[in-house]
Amino acid sequence: MENNSDSTLTRKAYRIKKAGSLDNLKLYKEHLKQPSENEVTVEVKAIGLNFADLFAIQGLYSATPKGSFVPGLEYSGIIIRKGTNVNEYSIGDKIMGAIRFGAYATNLNIDKKYILHLPDDYTFEEGAAMVVQPLTAYYSLFELGNLKPNHTVLIHSAAGGVGIYANRLAKHFGAYTIGTVGSESKRIFLINEDYDEIIVRKDNFGKQLTQAIGGRNLNLVLESIGGKVFEESFKALAPSGRIVIYGGAQFMSQSSKPNLFKVIPKYLFRPKIDPLSLSDKNRSVMGFNLIYLWDHPEELREMLNKIIEMKLKKPHIGKVFTFDKLISALIYFQTGKSIGKVVVQV
Repeated sequence: MENNSDSTLTRKAYRIKKAGSLDNLKLYKEHLKQPSENEVTVEVKAIGLNFADLFAIQGLYSATPKGSFVPGLEYSGIIIRKGTNVNEYSIGDKIMGAIRFGAYATNLNIDKKYILHLPDDYTFEEGAAMVVQPLTAYYSLFELGNLKPNHTVLIHSAAGGVGIYANRLAKHFGAYTIGTVGSESKRIFLINEDYDEIIVRKDNFGKQLTQAIGGRNLNLVLESIGGKVFEESFKALAPSGRIVIYGGAQFMSQSSKPNLFKVIPKYLFRPKIDPLSLSDKNRSVMGFNLIYLWDHPEELREMLNKIIEMKLKKPHIGKVFTFDKLISALIYFQTGKSIGKVVVQV
């Protein structure tokens, strides 16, 4: 790869011409323009997968770009070119970063505000798992959830990237954590992650939750399942409790495109909350999507630095695919069988 800033660069990128189906995602060769004065060109080494990628590909994400776009929100790599105003980084620096779509590529241009030096003891795969999900967990717990020591926190999708880091952050802060998963096969992993209580969700989830809470107050819920799970979680909230919605797994299809016969009824009959009931019982419902903080890079950087300074365990990499198998990685990710982060090596 040429390091000369005057050279023409050809990259490979997975591009979707029209959102709606995973079948529309194709690998192309294309030219990458020179970085602007505040940008760097990154030779991508690893890509982290997120559910938002799949929602965007299937056209279920409100932030999906119109027309043709390259999916992908996070990555790690090496700087190979830089603009004239970039003095904080050098050619050859290892970095990790977030991009508002565009990570499914061998190279990309990104403003210097959206990258950080890769910690010395991190692999590229770990760096590609260290941005979106840890930031989602941090913002949900602290910025929205107002987490306090000794609070009880219920974390759904507890073995996913957000869930794992939410537990680590909450435990670091002195909280009592209850993790829920949909499969018994994930229980041992949650035990090793030091969750205080573990629920493998069944049809009687409400009773399971009551038993797990015991005599405590349920102060905070990180919710990503929807439906009855949301209803029972909200019902269990203590006065002044908060439920933060960070995902919508109930709408995820396991086929190449959404099954509208399943998605539409789930959307139409999703749980509704009476605003008066919130004030009556002093409870809060909030939602969060990291991409809407894109215009606040200083805030994102500050939060990520706080996470790194806590020196928690590195992100858990559950499965790694090669770049030519990226679509296979997405199909696997759809199944919900993954634990931790699914990463693509470039």
